[in-house]
Parts: sequence; C-alpha cells; structure tokens
Amino acid sequence: MSPDTLFSIAGTSATLGWLALALTPLRWALTRTVALCVGAGLAVVYAALIAVYWTQGSGDFNSLAGVASLFQHPGLLLAGWVHYLAFDLLVGIWEREEAARVGMSRWALLPCLALTFLFGPIGWLAFLGVRHFFTSTRLAPSARTA
Repeated sequence: MSPDTLFSIAGTSATLGWLALALTPLRWALTRTVALCVGAGLAVVYAALIAVYWTQGSGDFNSLAGVASLFQHPGLLLAGWVHYLAFDLLVGIWEREEAARVGMSRWALLPCLALTFLFGPIGWLAFLGVRHFFTSTRLAPSARTA
C-alpha cells in the first residue's frame, strides 16, 4: 500500500474516532471501545511504518536539522504523522473519560476535544483548565475551605 493511501486511511480513521468521541453520550462505553480500537489500529500502522522505513532515513533526534533530515523520507514523515494521530486520539479518550468522571457537560468538553484534535497539547492544557474550573466551582463551600 502506498504512503499516500495509508495517509488517507489513517486520517479518515482518526477523524471517525474523534467524531465518536464528540457526538456520542459521555457515558456510552461503546465509544471508548471504538476509539481505542482506532487508536490501536493507528499504533499498529505506526509500528509497521517504523519497521519498514526506520533504516531508510538519514538524520537523527539530536538536533532540529537531524529531525528535519529524518522526516524528509516520506515513510518516516508518515510514521511521525500517524504517531501524532494515535497519541492525540488517546489524549481525547482520556479527556472524555475524565469529563464523565467529574460530571462535566459535553458542551464544556467539546471545545477541548476540538483543540486537542487540531493542536494536541493546547487542547490538553485547555481541558485541564476547564476541568479545574469545573471541579473547583462545584465543590461545596465547606470543602473549599478545608
């Protein structure tokens, strides 16, 4: 299968996982299973790409120039992209589960999921902030002073 085809399949799969996280009820267990399966599938694709292309790239992780050289190889660039897709989706799964655990509404979660989908760590930071605000304002007055 060509790298371009794998790129399309990985992107479409990740998008479907994100749509499941965003559009289904927070406590629907099937969503977690579906999203984890998508994440696991992306991890398998990543492992296969690394196995096939790792020795074909020039470059290293010791400098920005080394990383740029490494990612000049299309197969390794694709592996890096699939790595991002998989981990961002796994962070989204955690955000959803944590939101359900603390009783956040879907409306508070959705912007965080969108930011995590688009910008990874920025969405995670936004979620941490929203969760902190949500949980600190829901504590009973006596619990806040303890």
